[in-house]
Amino acid sequence: MKNVYFLILFCTCSTIWAQQIMPEKDRAKLVDEILADRFDNLLPSLMDAATIDMWIVISREYNEDPVLKTMLPSTWLNARRRTILLFYRDKAKNTIEKLAVARYDVGENIKSAWDKDKEPDQWNRLMQLIEERNPKKIGLNYSKDHNIADGLDKTDYDEFMEKLPNKFHNKVVSAEQLAVRWIETRTPREMVIYDQLVDITHDIVAEAFSEKVITPGVTTTTDIEWWMRQKVTDLGLETWFHPTVDVQRSSETLVSHLYSFSGRPDDMTILPGDLLHCDFGITYLRLNTDCQELAYVLHPEETEAPKFLRDGLKDGNRLQDFLTRNMIAGRTGNEILAKSLQEAKAAGLRPSIYTHPLGYYGHSAGTTIGMWDSQEGVMKDDGERYPLNPNTVYAIELNTTITIPEWKRDIRIMLEEPGFFGKDGFRYVNGRQSELLLIPRIKVHQGN
Repeated sequence: MKNVYFLILFCTCSTIWAQQIMPEKDRAKLVDEILADRFDNLLPSLMDAATIDMWIVISREYNEDPVLKTMLPSTWLNARRRTILLFYRDKAKNTIEKLAVARYDVGENIKSAWDKDKEPDQWNRLMQLIEERNPKKIGLNYSKDHNIADGLDKTDYDEFMEKLPNKFHNKVVSAEQLAVRWIETRTPREMVIYDQLVDITHDIVAEAFSEKVITPGVTTTTDIEWWMRQKVTDLGLETWFHPTVDVQRSSETLVSHLYSFSGRPDDMTILPGDLLHCDFGITYLRLNTDCQELAYVLHPEETEAPKFLRDGLKDGNRLQDFLTRNMIAGRTGNEILAKSLQEAKAAGLRPSIYTHPLGYYGHSAGTTIGMWDSQEGVMKDDGERYPLNPNTVYAIELNTTITIPEWKRDIRIMLEEPGFFGKDGFRYVNGRQSELLLIPRIKVHQGN
């Protein structure tokens, strides 16, 4: 029998779902296979597009460049001493060299190119490799606009430039475009896996927002948050941020958007009539998810959520549609944001959009489509001119404010779903929420 684990959740509606959670050894094998595919089939085209024929990534142990962390084999959890990776692309010959100026190979993909007995100095060996290949451009990971592409520390940069022969100094350029494209671009195999990650995320949320976890009048928001954390740990997974759960109800006024994520009271007891909202994501197979969903706690006499809440969710879906229709290759995040907000407001919505790239990091590299506190667009030093590229994943994160006369107040419909932008346009990775989760789930009773 194949050695796998299965995650199985039983819902009160008697449905069962199962998702395979791989053992560590199988995960490692898959991670390394994906990495080999990215090095051999993706990296050459990215280097060609960036017109960089030599990319040098330098890191020291426990101070890893964010890019280097995505290039390490499954059995390397950190860099070792000073780890230097050199990628050389010969477009004419259609070859790519993957070398490590290190004492040993960096996994199966990157071969050691340093014999310390022949050349004791690591920097000198790096310079020899550069001289032998005579690159047109040498890309280094420094960037003002993209933090993930700014992983080269000052000490290593200074030592590199001091050792680099003068004739190469004018060939050194920022590798920010190459680094961002490496981080943001998803391969076909990664997208097959991504669907499974989001499916797992959705199912954990569905269980958390059910009577299996929530007893109205007893369970608190903090209880649910820690249940989610524990569930992730029990499944052998990780989360890249602490889950949050908040409540909107008829007896309270709407406060700032930040309330849902910081400053809200802990241990709010959940009651019938509450609208629950969570923000939750997992890390698995080096990829990350980020989801926000809504649930309604039924009163004893209710069999469905009030119409004004169901209509509110539809407004949230409408706002998602305005955004995703405007996700067009080549547009900047500010352009997408401005057009989406304009169209949504013209349709009578009160929108806020703060969508971010998603992938190897939860808040990953790519174009920024708004921030919750920058609805006019991001500034130049935040990379506003970076375009939307294909084969990328984004957390479609936003909210719309609605007025509820029955509650005599405004509330926010806050949603977030991973979405893939490819050559055929946008699609959700694993669907989106279009109906409120109900607590408890409705049971069908039969009898006289």
